[in-house]
Amino acid sequence: MTEKAWLAKYPERIKKEVDIPNIPLQQILRETTEKFPDNNALSFYGRKMSYQELYKLSLAFSSALQQIGVQKGDRVAMMLPNCPQYVIAYYGILQAGAIVTQLSPMLVERELEYILKDSGAETIVVFDALYPRAKAVQALTNVKNVIVASLQPSGQEFTPDRSFEAFLSEGNGNVVPVEFEPEHDVAVLQYTGGTTGRSKGAMLTHRNILANVIQSYEFFSGEFEIGKERALTVIPLFHVFGMTSGMNLSIYTAAENILLPRFDLEEVLNTIKQEQPTTFPGVPTMYVALTNHPRAEEYGLNSIRICNSGSAPMPVELMREFEGKTGAKILEGYGLSEASPTTHCNPPFADRKPGSVGIGMPSTEYKIVDLATGTEEVRVGELGEVIIKGPQIMKGYWNMPEETANTLRDGWLYTGDIAKVDEDGYLYIVDRKKDMIIASGFNVYPRDVEEVLYEHPSVQEAVVIGVPDPYRGEDIKAVIVLKAGKTATAEEMIKYCRENMSAYKVPRIIEFRSELPKTGVGKILRRALREESVKK
Repeated sequence: MTEKAWLAKYPERIKKEVDIPNIPLQQILRETTEKFPDNNALSFYGRKMSYQELYKLSLAFSSALQQIGVQKGDRVAMMLPNCPQYVIAYYGILQAGAIVTQLSPMLVERELEYILKDSGAETIVVFDALYPRAKAVQALTNVKNVIVASLQPSGQEFTPDRSFEAFLSEGNGNVVPVEFEPEHDVAVLQYTGGTTGRSKGAMLTHRNILANVIQSYEFFSGEFEIGKERALTVIPLFHVFGMTSGMNLSIYTAAENILLPRFDLEEVLNTIKQEQPTTFPGVPTMYVALTNHPRAEEYGLNSIRICNSGSAPMPVELMREFEGKTGAKILEGYGLSEASPTTHCNPPFADRKPGSVGIGMPSTEYKIVDLATGTEEVRVGELGEVIIKGPQIMKGYWNMPEETANTLRDGWLYTGDIAKVDEDGYLYIVDRKKDMIIASGFNVYPRDVEEVLYEHPSVQEAVVIGVPDPYRGEDIKAVIVLKAGKTATAEEMIKYCRENMSAYKVPRIIEFRSELPKTGVGKILRRALREESVKK
């Protein structure tokens, strides 16, 4: 298709296909350790950890898991912010043959309970501040083992559960060998929202994730110097973008990974000044904050050469302003959890087209098909659904055969995103998944929020939409019809939402109406509400 245009134009810089070794994902840590044992692997508030230390601790964690009975295929949940324990546990779980089940620290009890039940996890590694939340739902799940990690060693014991340090000390590093089939064995369950309102566990195999790491490296190969880069990773590692672009790509390239548990502007700026990172994967809201700081140039932002932006559209003016202040390139890309996640990116070696998410990664096929049947490829410039094929595409959804069959058809991933391509093969996402809201880089599925609103005793009807916001990308707005005789204020509804859902899902705007616009058959016209909000 049109990809041939840029393949012919830049044959020396882009590979159409990449070789993916038949190895389990965790082997990249071992191989990097063998080549660069003394290089810094992690930096966390000035504390450094070499690759040799990281590998040794991951083996200790792995052997400790095996000693408590964790076997190949078991799910081990992780509910942690960015910290060294995250990387240690992630690679330790993989080494034991288990499946990493990534959980957002922002999950409230009802959400946590659902995912733990759905995955069947019997072990969880949890941040100490979230320990009460995990314990509150433990009896309702299969969880038997709780391992508690602290960002600062406190010596506190969580009886009868284990601290992370105590658990590590139980491991002798002698991991019982596990036979892997990288193409079939699931490495990570990455939970994502769905049209049914239930979170779905995308099954990412060892090969899927490794392929995306290698694809990313090959795409940026002219920009990376093995063993010399320093990546600032403040995007969450539990997010698939942070997992691949922040953690796994750093390990594959023997980079020093500078971890921060949250985006605090002053902390990020001071870290840049002290650590001088060379790469920075982020989301647009982060670039907005950095660009608008009155003294941004004083913090040495010009150390950053490459910024890959994902999770939300990047405003063109923001891109230009940030690049003008730093000299860095912002390369906007596109992906989704089901693709490990990256499928497209603006190339560092060719034209970057404003508004485009770039060209396909190596070994990635894509086309735009008609919306009616999903079988006919449309012409250049015409709108349709983008579908994708490649080694990074998931195995399917955990215990959801119907959802899997609907999303994976004849080897193609049907993204549900409306897009077009130009004559050079550059992809333009015109409309995100039908109703999904992207607020500060987080995917918010309206039905998740609406189900909580409908449980409020005063709510008769509710619909949730995204409205444009110059900083967050989109704000979450709830339009509510109250039951007859009932009253509620916007402040009360927001307080209720904060108590019953993750913070990033909470509507910031509440509007009360006497009725909602509907079709003749009674279906709420969500699109009409969005259009009204845009016009205001």
